[in-house]
Formats: sequence, C-alpha cells, structure tokens
Amino acid sequence: MSSAGSSQTTTLSKNLLMKQLKDLNKNPVAGFSAGLTDESDPYKWDITMFGPNDTPYEGGFFRGEMQFPQTYPCDPPTLKIFDFWHPNVFADGSVCISILHAPGEDVTGYESASERWLPVHTVESILLSVISMIADPNVDSPANIDAAKLYREDRATFKKKAQRCAQRSQENM
Repeated sequence: MSSAGSSQTTTLSKNLLMKQLKDLNKNPVAGFSAGLTDESDPYKWDITMFGPNDTPYEGGFFRGEMQFPQTYPCDPPTLKIFDFWHPNVFADGSVCISILHAPGEDVTGYESASERWLPVHTVESILLSVISMIADPNVDSPANIDAAKLYREDRATFKKKAQRCAQRSQENM
C-alpha cells in the first residue's frame, strides 16, 4: 500500500474509533465503561468491566485494555482483562473469543470464517460478545485449561474461585 493509501486508512480508522467511542458514551454497553488511555491516541482504550449479574463474577470490577491496529476495522483489536480468572482468558489477560481472531478460514478447522473477525464488528459488538462469553464459557477451546477443567468437572469449586476473583477486584479498586 502506498504511503498515501496507508495515511488514508489510518485517518479512516481513527475517525471510526472516535465515532464508536462517542456512540458508546452516548449509549453505553451495560457492564462496561471505555475511554482513551491517552487523548492523543485513539488506538489504545482503557476498559472497565463490571462482573455481570447472575455470574460468579457479579460485583467485580475488572480493568482491561483494547489495542486497535491502524488497519481497524479490517483487522481486529486485542482485548485484555487483567486479573480475570476464566476459561477463555489467558494468564496475561488476553481474551480468547472467536470474533477477535484474524479474519478468514481457521487453519485448525475449529471456527468458520463467519465466526471470526469481520469488519462489521464494532467495539459494542465485541463487548456484548465478551459479556456472553463470561456467562457461558467455551470450555471446548479454552485459554485457561485449569479453569475450563474445573468448570466442566466441579462447577461449585469453579464458582467459588471465580467469586474470589471478583472479591479481589473489589479490594483493588
């Protein structure tokens, strides 16, 4: 891509991100708040997730961040939720959810292209998908194998451990 084309893509992605942030502030997604980490950088957002009702994470406050590539919306952002113990969250906080996987066919054949990133996704659709993932983990494709195993084999102990995670998050606020 020429530098003029690259510059145009960057301008379009910046404008789209600022519009999506404005839309989120006007019509927030229940369970999340979002804002720029640095007002001069629309590609890095601070996220706060509130533990969804009727989940073991209820009452928790979890910090996170979204990093957007300059090629957004053609390519997905990354999302991390820190200190969050869940079957679909890696130890470093990286959220493992299909819509954040690179577009196209999955070489492993696990996901269809339609389940992966599509440029029609927005920050709002990502956050709504994360809320759904929290309430209904995908234990067939876990990021945290121990959490997935516990979720499958001993739901009561899983719930207690997730509740402790939410309690710790309250103490860290």
